[in-house]
Amino acid sequence: MMENVSVVMLFTLSGLTFTLEQRITLFLLTLLWYLMIVLGNVFLIVTIIADRNLHEPMYIFLCNLCINALYGTVGFYPKFLLDLLSSHVISYAGCMLQGFVIHSSTCGDFSILALMAYDRYVAICRPLVYHSVMTKQRVSIFVFLSWLLPLYCMFMNTATLLGSKLCGSHINRIYCVNWMIVSLACSPPKANAAVAYFNILFYFGHFVFIFWSYMYLIKTCRSSKEDRGKFMQTCLPHLISLIIFTTSVLLDLLYMRFGSLDLSRDLYNFMAMEFLLIPPIVNPLIYGFKLTKIRIKILNLVCNRVNNTKGLPRTTHIRCEPSNSDINTGK
Repeated sequence: MMENVSVVMLFTLSGLTFTLEQRITLFLLTLLWYLMIVLGNVFLIVTIIADRNLHEPMYIFLCNLCINALYGTVGFYPKFLLDLLSSHVISYAGCMLQGFVIHSSTCGDFSILALMAYDRYVAICRPLVYHSVMTKQRVSIFVFLSWLLPLYCMFMNTATLLGSKLCGSHINRIYCVNWMIVSLACSPPKANAAVAYFNILFYFGHFVFIFWSYMYLIKTCRSSKEDRGKFMQTCLPHLISLIIFTTSVLLDLLYMRFGSLDLSRDLYNFMAMEFLLIPPIVNPLIYGFKLTKIRIKILNLVCNRVNNTKGLPRTTHIRCEPSNSDINTGK
């Protein structure tokens, strides 16, 4: 019997208890939401890559944050959309891959947000050495590590689960996560627990560094009106993004480990999906409207489209360029 239950080829996922009509409606709404996530992040990525004026560390990190959002959501939305129209099953290999993508994307967000916090710390607290510290070579290394470390950490976490004997095949979740697979193991592998605790401590260190950076930034900016303007213009979007993302992830982790079984299934599903729903679509909106250079670029694109549509002569084109004071409030 043990051998039969330990050879698991398919997992069943906890589905959504809706009627066919409700599933179709949810499918269309989810598809629309996913398309908005893709379009918003792709637009920001293309804007940053195409404009040489945005080839600065802050915008390079932001570009990678958007790429990471696309990477993480592709691990969830296509499978979730398919599940809304079919059975909630996933292969063993597919489950491991989905867990790896979602976990590594989550860790990647923390790594990139830590880089953005460090960049703002150097720009505002040590402006005289900013260009000597944030060189192209160093920024390239930072970006490379922000992708390598999460991928490596999650690869090691996933690798320690391979070959584990499983005493069940039902995952009480709408997508795969490593912790749920560990809970199905007949004897949870000790190596996985060690790697998991190391990853938790490693990324808790990221969180502590980010928290310290922003506390130091707030303390520094209180004494200068110019620094307060820079903080509100360039740091506030990062801070909002960090709060939204951290809150979403913590709610999911805490409930997954310590949550009550009395919570309704729909609320549980929403909490499990929240960090894949809110941050990926909020980040492009926050950075697109708050960061001056990106906002200027977007306004210029819109105004040029309006001018071309109306067929106005060049001498009567609507001007979108901001004043110098607007440009100087942010980096």
